[in-house]
Amino acid sequence: MSAPREARSSAVAALYQAYADAIFRYIAYRVPTSEDAEDLTAEVFVKMVEGLPGYRLTEAPFEAWLYRIAAARVIDFRRKMMRRPQQALSEQLTDDAPSPEAEVQGHQEFETLRDALAQLGDEHQTLLILRFVERKSHEEVAAILDKSVSAVKSAQHRALSQLAALLGADQKARHYLRGTGE
Repeated sequence: MSAPREARSSAVAALYQAYADAIFRYIAYRVPTSEDAEDLTAEVFVKMVEGLPGYRLTEAPFEAWLYRIAAARVIDFRRKMMRRPQQALSEQLTDDAPSPEAEVQGHQEFETLRDALAQLGDEHQTLLILRFVERKSHEEVAAILDKSVSAVKSAQHRALSQLAALLGADQKARHYLRGTGE
C-alpha cells in the first residue's frame, strides 16, 4: 500500500470513528430496525468516501454534510419500504441482555417515540433528534440545517409541542428524547 493510500485510509477511519455512533443514532430513530440503521449508516460512509474528492470546505461543519447524506439515505430507504414492506426476524437474547421486561419496556418506549416522530415533518424529526438524542447545541443544529439560531429555537418549540400532543403529555416528549425517567 502506498503512503498516500495509507493516509487516506487512516483519515477515513478517523472520520468513521468520530461520526459513526452519532449518524447511527440519528438514523435509528427514523427507520424500523437496528439492522436497517446499521445498513444505512454503512451506506452514509460509503457515500462520504465517494463524495470526498468533490467535498468543498464551507462555513457549515463537515458533520452537517454527513447528516445531509444520512437524511437522503433515510428518504431513499422509506421510498423503497413503501414499494415492498418487510418484516424483521426476531433476535435471540444473549447472556448479558437486559431482562425481558426491561427490554420490552425500552422497546415499547422507543417504538412510541419513533411512531410519534414519524408523524412530524422531516425537518422537525431531524431537529429533535439532533437536539435531544445527539445533544447538539442550537448553534450546531443551525449550522447543520443551514438556518439561524432563532429559526431553530422557534422550530424546536413547534416540534416539541407537536410531539407532546402526539405523545399525550408535555413532559413525555423531553423524557423520551433524553432517554431518562425524569
